[in-house]
Amino acid sequence: LSQEAVWPAQIHDCKAAIRWIRGNAEKYGLDPGKIAVWGTSAGGHLVAMLGVSGEVAALEGKLGPHLEESSRVTCVANYFGPSALLTMNDFPSNIDHDAPDSPESQLIGGPIQDHVEKSRQASPVSHVSADDAPFLHVHGDNDMLVPFDQSVQLDRALDRAGVSSILVTMKDKGHGRFDNPKLNRLLRQFFDRHLLEITHEIREQTLRPIPSKKQS
Repeated sequence: LSQEAVWPAQIHDCKAAIRWIRGNAEKYGLDPGKIAVWGTSAGGHLVAMLGVSGEVAALEGKLGPHLEESSRVTCVANYFGPSALLTMNDFPSNIDHDAPDSPESQLIGGPIQDHVEKSRQASPVSHVSADDAPFLHVHGDNDMLVPFDQSVQLDRALDRAGVSSILVTMKDKGHGRFDNPKLNRLLRQFFDRHLLEITHEIREQTLRPIPSKKQS
């Protein structure tokens, strides 16, 4: 996390893990061409970075014994992760994201607005290209820690690049804690579609809170 190391150490670890899976795929009976990543919040940020930075040399790192393997992934489930660090303060939040002690500034190693290039390098929206992995984004529209617009920006950038991207809006929800059977089905269908090649039509949609059962 940002309290433990400064960027790009985090993505170097993640890419080393993907390369390790490919390097050991035969040993463990895995399909190296079918690797999905799924993360929430800070983890959402990292899986999004994996999905958009397959050929970004500065983010590959040199960790592990499988440097000849690709760090690309097959598909990405990004749950409410930061996507554009420099614009996080443009929307209502309980955090001053530009402050020196914000999670994002700790990640970068200084106030994000004072380290613009590094902040852009750590922002998934900066790396979007036509050959990126398909995405499923899930974000609460009342998230006061990572503004909902973060997923909106990344979804739109992927759409413009011609990459399959689906945004699921969790109506009136905050930072996670999504207990919704329909969302779970959508996630399974997304993985089925890209890992098992089972056809599911998944559309961008808004999931509303499930009404609580009346107490007897």
